[in-house]
Parts: sequence; structure tokens; C-alpha cells
Amino acid sequence: MISNTLQKSLLLTSLLLTGFGCLAADWPRWRGPDNTGQVPNGAAVPKTLPTEPKIVWQIKVTDGLSSPTVSGGKVFHADNQGGKETLHALDAASGKALWSVAYDDVFRDSQSAPGPRCTPTVDGERVYIQSYKGELQCLSVADGKQIWRANYVKDFGAAFTGERGASIGANRHGFTGAPLVEGEHLIVAASGPAASVVCFDKLTGKVVWKSQSDVAGYAAPVAATIGGVRQFVIFTAQSVIGLGSDGKLLWRVPLETQWGRHAMTPVVVDDTVLVSSHTAGLVGVRVTKQGETWSAERAWTNKEVAVNFCSPVAVKGYFYGLGPAKMMFCVDAKSGKTAWMKESFFGSAIRRGYAGFLTMRDTILVLTDGGQLLLIAADPKECRTIAQTQVSGDTWCNPAYSDGKLFLRDDKQLMCLQLLP
Repeated sequence: MISNTLQKSLLLTSLLLTGFGCLAADWPRWRGPDNTGQVPNGAAVPKTLPTEPKIVWQIKVTDGLSSPTVSGGKVFHADNQGGKETLHALDAASGKALWSVAYDDVFRDSQSAPGPRCTPTVDGERVYIQSYKGELQCLSVADGKQIWRANYVKDFGAAFTGERGASIGANRHGFTGAPLVEGEHLIVAASGPAASVVCFDKLTGKVVWKSQSDVAGYAAPVAATIGGVRQFVIFTAQSVIGLGSDGKLLWRVPLETQWGRHAMTPVVVDDTVLVSSHTAGLVGVRVTKQGETWSAERAWTNKEVAVNFCSPVAVKGYFYGLGPAKMMFCVDAKSGKTAWMKESFFGSAIRRGYAGFLTMRDTILVLTDGGQLLLIAADPKECRTIAQTQVSGDTWCNPAYSDGKLFLRDDKQLMCLQLLP
């Protein structure tokens, strides 16, 4: 017989594992639970793709480049409703609308139709949304009511000008890098003088610290452990930087381009931080720590696989992404050497040079900007397509994966596709 103490212990373990399983099923932020594009290890993943994936539900949407996120049985997405950037919450099972909240006026430039460009970040009972013009709001997941807010221009002196003069980065094309939740804090790229990066208490909105004076780029900040130290890695319009949990600058590598069009979310592989722009090429920054002293330098640059404005993924020390001329490539993250590249691999499936990448252990799921879904082997020896199918119209958004379902949007609709039986 099992003792009462052991029975209680087993029950607690079961509940904990169930809870972790539920958490693992969520896709609550840009590029998934840890901002890397990796599907959690415990999640079931498809080995191939159905010829015609079942559409569980679909709804009409309007202009916007904000990717959907999934948390706690709800889907969150943003679009343009009557000239307002608007966040929506839906029931993940049915697509039924739960609530909608307008949080700022839309802004138009030459890059795309007017609408939100930042993906919502969900953390438990709160969802964080950031507007093109730098309005940050924390809303209740239950009903969309505002809990706290901040504005990068009014509160931190950011200089949002739009497409005027020689302005660069977020000052020119808006604030697109999704807010990052780390522990009790919310990290944002605010672009203000002495407030390039701002850390808030995620519950109250109180400013915990401000750091640096870089102009913000378009990439989301990420948290990573390098040299045994948890830190924030930010790809600004002028450099790649690492900040400690207290906001102190640990290291910096300058990286400047004409317009500061730095959109790729940094990817960290061991002690190497990978970033890219279409002019600078793919860059590997090597970060080291000796005693209390940090150093960082460009370890390598690979211009033949320069990434423009999408964010590739890393699998077992190799880096997979979309390069110039509709090219699929694989690069050794340590050395920067090209393992393989296949020019014109995507053909007409790529319209304007964007694709969303998700890693599923030994495979990579790719949604092209022409709406084609591909499952590719994560194999540094060869480029091999396992399956492919057309699923949507043109899109510049990353899909979200949860419980065997893919949530994605194009320029007309948001849909939920069943990828597993």
C-alpha cells in the first residue's frame, strides 16, 4: 500500500506536471515562450503536413503586422479598427470575440498599410501591447481594462519623427520590438536619451531602471544566459548591447547602417550573439567574461546570407534562415561558415523577402510571405523539404503554435489550422 504522504506527494507532482504541460502549450509572446521560435520540448509536433490543413476557424481582420499570441485558452491579435490600433482577445477553441480595446491612433508610412506592428506579450493575467508611436499599455486578460500605461515620447523623451530627415530606427518607422517579460519585470526598447532600454515593474508600471541612449531598432529584446550570467540582449539602431539584470552595461559592439533598419531578433548560441541587417550581413558577436570583466567583438561576418527583416532560428549550433534572392541557408553559428545555401529555394512562395520560422526539434516550420507553409529538415548536411502546402494569402506575420494548432494571419483573415490529428 502507498502511504498517505506518498499519495499526497504523487498528487502534487501530477498537478505540477499538468500545470507545466498547460504552460508549455501556450505561445504567449513574440517567437514563442522563450523568444527563440522554438516549440517547447514537451509539445507534440507534426512529422509532416496535411495536404489541406483543416481550418478550425477563421475571422476577418484589417490592416496590421502584429503576430498572434496564445495563452490560457485565448488568442490575442491587433489590427486597425477605424483608424485606431486595436487589441482583440478571442476564444482559442472557437475564434469567438471576447473583447477589443483601442490603444492608439494608427500611423502610416511608405512600408505598409496603416496598422499595428508590435506583437502582444501575455503574462498570466496581464497582456502588454505597444503602439507604433510608443504608447505602452498593460491590460487585464479577463476584460481588457487598463492596469497601467506609459508613453516613450512623453515619459522618456523618445524622438518619434516618422519618415523625415535622417532619422533612424524606431524614430523613423515606429516601435515594433515586442515587450519582454522576465521574472517580475517588463523590458522595453523605449529609445529615449538615457532611457534607450527601460525596465518596469510588470505589475505596477513603476520604472525600476533606465539604461543607455541608443535609438531603438525594430528588434525585440531577448533574455539569455551568457558566461553564466542572465542578461538582456538588445539590437539597437546603432549597436548590439548586453545589459545586466540591474540595467548596467556589460558589453557593447557598435553596428551602424544608413537607416538603422535592424529588425532581426537576436539569437544566442552559447557565447555567440547573432544579428543581421541587409547591408551589414549576418554577424556573430563573441561575448566573453574573465573575472568581472566583459568583452565582446565581432567574431565573424557572413554577407552572402544577409538577413533583411525576418528572424531565423538556431538548431543544435546551426542557424537557419532566409537570405537574399529567396535563398534558404544554414550557417555554423560558431564559425559563421555557410553549411549550405539554396538560391531561389522559395521561388514564388516569397513575395517581398519575409518568412516566419518555428523550430520543432529536428524540423523547421516555415510560413512564407506568400502564405505557403513548409516543413524542412533541420539538417546541416543538406536542404530537404519534408512537406509543403498553401495555407493563406500574403503575410508578414509569424505564426503561433499551440496544442497541435497553428494560429496565423494574412492581410484579410486570422485563422486557426489543425496540424495534428
